[in-house]
Amino acid sequence: MTNPKLEVLTPDNCQIIFIDQQPQMAFGVQSMDRQALKNNTVGLAKAAKVFNIPTIITTVETESFSGHTYPELLDVFPGKDILERSSMNSWDDQKVRDALAANGRKKVVVSGLWTEVCNNSFALCAMLEGDYEIYMVADASGGTSKEAHDYAMQRMIQAGVVPVTWQQVLLEWQRDWAHKETYDAVMKIVKEHSGAYGMGVDYAYTMVHKAAQRTTTEHTTLAPVPANK
Repeated sequence: MTNPKLEVLTPDNCQIIFIDQQPQMAFGVQSMDRQALKNNTVGLAKAAKVFNIPTIITTVETESFSGHTYPELLDVFPGKDILERSSMNSWDDQKVRDALAANGRKKVVVSGLWTEVCNNSFALCAMLEGDYEIYMVADASGGTSKEAHDYAMQRMIQAGVVPVTWQQVLLEWQRDWAHKETYDAVMKIVKEHSGAYGMGVDYAYTMVHKAAQRTTTEHTTLAPVPANK
């Protein structure tokens, strides 16, 4: 029997869940830079939108502790229901199980906080009880220390979770630059969220291909004027 984990992720074979991407949860993250974490999470969300990936957003104890999901993430999916829970484990909430089942896809891409708690418990239970395949986005998830994140990732990998990164997922969904229907949208995400890669794309577009600069306002460059001696 073919190992299903040998199948690459495609826009047709997976769904995605964002678990507790909330400010109070992010405050506790020490495993990576928190601004980078937010950048990667929003970039991943935009990728899911471009490729029409069925998306679930869960929250925990919003009013009493965790705060509201990042507005930048919510704005990617206007009007989407948010699945609130009390349990640290999303699998314990029937709404979440129903949403996963309704999407009808066994490959589940996961981005969440914290890696060692909410991500870990969801992954193990979803695999054991729901027969899902879990693809954990390591750089769009964070733990309370580097050790907490790393050892949780190791534990999940040993249990069968597939580790991925957000840009890896984006480009795996794109797969072929000849897929012109998503090319421009993917390049937009890259330029906004992919750091040096995005800077390189901007440079190539403007300096090599002589495209217009990616600005929303006009600017005038004043020529050098040597100072009076």
